[in-house]
Order: sequence, then C-alpha cells, then structure tokens
Amino acid sequence: MKCMIIMKATEESEAGVMPSTELLAAMGKFNEDLAQAGLLLAGEGLHPSAKGVRISFSGTRRTVNTGPFPHTNEIVAGYWLWQVKSMEDAIEWVKRCPNPMLEDSEIEIRPLFTAEDFGDAMTPELREQEDRMRNRVPEPDRWEKKPTRLFAGISRRYAMSERENISSHWQEFVAYLGQIPKQVGDDCFGICWNANTEIFDYLTAVEISGEDTLPRGFTTLEVAAQHYAVFIHHGHSSAIAQTISAIWETWLPASGLKAANAPCYERYTSDYNPETGMGGTEIWIPIQQ
Repeated sequence: MKCMIIMKATEESEAGVMPSTELLAAMGKFNEDLAQAGLLLAGEGLHPSAKGVRISFSGTRRTVNTGPFPHTNEIVAGYWLWQVKSMEDAIEWVKRCPNPMLEDSEIEIRPLFTAEDFGDAMTPELREQEDRMRNRVPEPDRWEKKPTRLFAGISRRYAMSERENISSHWQEFVAYLGQIPKQVGDDCFGICWNANTEIFDYLTAVEISGEDTLPRGFTTLEVAAQHYAVFIHHGHSSAIAQTISAIWETWLPASGLKAANAPCYERYTSDYNPETGMGGTEIWIPIQQ
C-alpha cells in the first residue's frame, strides 16, 4: 500500500526556525534507511505557511488567500510518500523516525486511494483512462538498491522490429517454472541487455542462488550491484513496450539523471495474472549514482 506521512507544523517551524546540523544528519540517515528498504517514493520539507497560498472554492468563485495561516497544528510542514506492506509497517517506521522538529511534534499517516477503493464508480472506461495517463507520463514508484544477483533462463537476440516474438519466448520459458535448481523466490524477470538502436538480448529468467545443473538451453547472467528507478506498469502486459518507451523518451531526459550501463528488466511478481495479462508488473531502470 502507498501512504503519505505528514509532518505537522509547530510554532518554531512556522516562525522559520531552521533545523540543527544534528537533526539534519539524523533525518538524512533515516531517509537512507527508508531508501535501502525500498519504501521511499518521495519526500520534502515545506516552507512556513507565510510563503503559501490557499485558494477557496465556492461554486464558480475562486478566492486567493495568502499566508500565514492559523491553526499551526493543522498545517503540513513536510511529507513522505512510502510504499509499505501495511499500516502496521508504516507505524513501526514512523516510530523509528527522529523527532523532525526542535520541539514536541506530531506525524500523521494517511493511506492513498487506489482504483479499487472507488468500487463500481470506477468503470472499466475510467480505469483504462487512468492507466493510459499513468503510462504516458510515468514517474518512479520507488527507488531500490540491489546487490549482485545471478539469473538463469532462456536467452534470445532480437531486432527491434521482432519484439512481438517475445510472447512465444515467454511461453517456452514458463514450462520450466518449478523445475529450475536453486531458484530464489517466485518472481520472473525479462532482462534486456546488449541493447542498441537495432538489436538487444532478452533473457526470460528467475533469480538463482548459485550455479547448478540447469535445463538444456538455459544460460546464466550475473547482474552487478545497482541502483534502480522502479516503475509499476498499469494495464495489460501487451502495452509494456509503450511504458518502457515513455520512461526512456520522456521521464529519463526530464529527470536530469543518467542510465547506468547495466541491464534493465521487467519484474513479474506473484500478483501478475498470466491469464488476464494484468497486475504485478514492474519496470526496473538502472540509474547512475
């Protein structure tokens, strides 16, 4: 689940009192821990409400009100976006957080809505519209750092014009699931490397814990330790190519980041339904640090 972690303002934060070096260091370490755990999606501190603006709505009327605003304990002074397993998981992480203020303070946890929360009001047409919007202008759902890992599976080389053949490649590979020695976890991976504008190598694979006797025709690939931007693919698996193109052509140039010279891959979790082609699909892009 995704949730917003909301830091409430205090009299000192509203007065513009800046945190100490010690507090900045402690919060920096906490943020590193969040990132290493794969929880941190985003987070920033906010200027005092004196620098803010509120816009009031009443029918067609819009009224602009400049800060500062009253009721200090209701003002947001900063936030995080986290991807956690449960509300209990979020609570435990917040309890580990240093006090973000120089005085007594409060942090609030609020889950984000998902499409399922809207029930029948979220029609198939509206869900498809949201999926198109999300995949057109993607943003990372989280950042992860992974150690060196070993994968095993079936490798093929493709021309860019032959990508439609990857579906039969997967059909060949899934017949071996459950029979691959030293498999780690249940996730499957579509790993792309040695890519240029004309060709690329593609490995349908699982992670393994070490070399062993593999099925005939299998190959292994060691992927070095790497930082990744992780994107959730919304919609049918047949549209993955569009999501990948949007990441490389739209998000990466605008982000100011550079891709690392390392394999990128699709990750299919246990939430992926091969019958419907929906759910549990992620795109992992290696990022230079």
